[in-house]
Amino acid sequence: MTAIVFDLDNCLAAANEPGEHLLAPVFDAVCATNARALTAAALEAAFRDCWIHAFDWVAERHGFTEKMRVAGWRAFREIEVRAPMHGYGDLDLLPTLGDVRFLVTSGFRRLQESKVRSLGIAPHFAEIIVDAIDEPERCGKERIFADLIRDHGLSRQNVIVLGDNIESELAAANRLGLSNVQILRPGVVPASDVSARVQNLSALRDWLRRRGSDGG
Repeated sequence: MTAIVFDLDNCLAAANEPGEHLLAPVFDAVCATNARALTAAALEAAFRDCWIHAFDWVAERHGFTEKMRVAGWRAFREIEVRAPMHGYGDLDLLPTLGDVRFLVTSGFRRLQESKVRSLGIAPHFAEIIVDAIDEPERCGKERIFADLIRDHGLSRQNVIVLGDNIESELAAANRLGLSNVQILRPGVVPASDVSARVQNLSALRDWLRRRGSDGG
């Protein structure tokens, strides 16, 4: 039985699909507490990363002060998507991929759950887990993947992690010895330390078929 663990942002839907205004409250809050700690160019780079990485990673990587981090954190916790989302144009292929599917996404719980609702994709997954960075019991994707394997009685050789981020879900897969496939949605930088790279879900389906015929 082939199990596929899907990422959400920039894998099934562009993180900025709801519009650049979605994170404006966060950016405004960080700017208001910046107090010249970061230059305008440094802030711009940090805000770009907010569309790719979880906010805790961004705050640490870009050297936010504690006031900046707290202000951005509070703003992020209030954000949710209320309008319908469509995701990338190939989500209709989800039911054809693998024997069982899981969705694991990192971020603020309210925002990530609202995206799943807006996309209407929940019926395609056996389990949906938010790796909620705003909750104290957060365990991270590596632990979540390991728990899924244990709880569902999966064989590691038949588990595939699909995502865009080599520093998040793809790295977690590597640490667990799982196959990882990077999906090269627009703007995603190709990584080398992955089992395969695909352009879209159609290409993933083709890769899965080849993998099956090769006995991999």
